This record gives sequence, C-alpha cells and structure tokens, in this order.
Amino acid sequence: MDKIELEILGLSSSQSQSGSFALVLGETSGSRRLPIIIGMFEAQAIAIEIEKIVPNRPMTHDLFKSFAHSFNFTVEEIIISDLKEGVFFAKIICSDGSRSLEIDARPSDAIAIGLRFGVPIYTSESVLSEAGIVLTDEEGEKEVKPTRSESKRGKPFTEQLKDMTADKLKVMLDEALKKEDYERAAKIRDELNRRN
Repeated sequence: MDKIELEILGLSSSQSQSGSFALVLGETSGSRRLPIIIGMFEAQAIAIEIEKIVPNRPMTHDLFKSFAHSFNFTVEEIIISDLKEGVFFAKIICSDGSRSLEIDARPSDAIAIGLRFGVPIYTSESVLSEAGIVLTDEEGEKEVKPTRSESKRGKPFTEQLKDMTADKLKVMLDEALKKEDYERAAKIRDELNRRN
C-alpha cells in the first residue's frame, strides 16, 4: 500500500449532530482534505494533546501510552486503513523492537494515541480518493441558495440530499468547502459516493 501522510488541520464542533465533532485531516503534500466525524470524548482527547494540556489524572489514551511503555512497546505509525459504508477504519502499528503488530482501532482513538507518541498519520490512495475532498480556489462562484425542496422544515439534511441531482450536489460541495464547513461537505461527499 502506498501511504499518504496526513496532518491534523482542524477540529470543530458539529453543527447538526449534538456531541459530535469534525476532525479534518489534510495531505501534507497535496490539497485533499479528509473530514471524519468523531465523538466528544475522542475530540477532547485529541484537543488536549494538541494543546499540550496535562490533565490531573491520566486519560484513557495516556494510560495506553504508559501501558505500552511498561511492556517496551512503541507506536510507529497510524494508518486510516479503510472506508466501508461510510465508516472509517484505522490501524495502530506497534513494535517491541523485534516484531511489529497491527491493532485495529477507530480513527479517533488511533489519532489520539498517535499524537501522544508523536508518530505520523497515513492513509491510502483508495481511502483518500473515495472520501477525500479537494479544495479549489475558484473565484466568482455564485453563492448557492437553497431550493424550495431544501428549505422544507423537518426534513433532515441527508434526506434532502437524496432528492438532488449530482451536479447540484457538486456545486453544494464546492460551496461547503469554500466556507470550510467540512461536516456539511462530508455529508454531501457521502451522498455522491453512495450513488457511485
């Protein structure tokens, strides 16, 4: 597998799902972004490590690091390895110096652990081509106004997307990216991928 290195670009609270956050990863040498929706506790664990805040008591991911060090294991890298039916999968690559092990994990947990070990985060071309979003700097695009069917109250956004044409979805995706609304962009991307 050709690995593509990622970096954390942002972490923001979800506007449509209470208690969820959008973790935005980006290619270190490219323009594609990989938004992943994660839970509140994992977002907190990632944010605490990014900001280098030391909690009074060890958090779960800190405990993992202490446990690994106690048994002479170290984490070598994190890989966002797969995407199945809109769900991301990850692997934590560990070593004791003589053997290497892959541990399955949710991407949010794997990244929180990887940050604590200071290791790189990777994904594959297949994951990035399926779920990645390309940022463009096209100017002069018209602002996309919701159509009547989009503004119907009570209908969830993901349901509204099912009624739209692929061209309309692509325009909406570009607009969401322009506004850096990665959560909305991820939902539009998922609907486009579902149709392919």
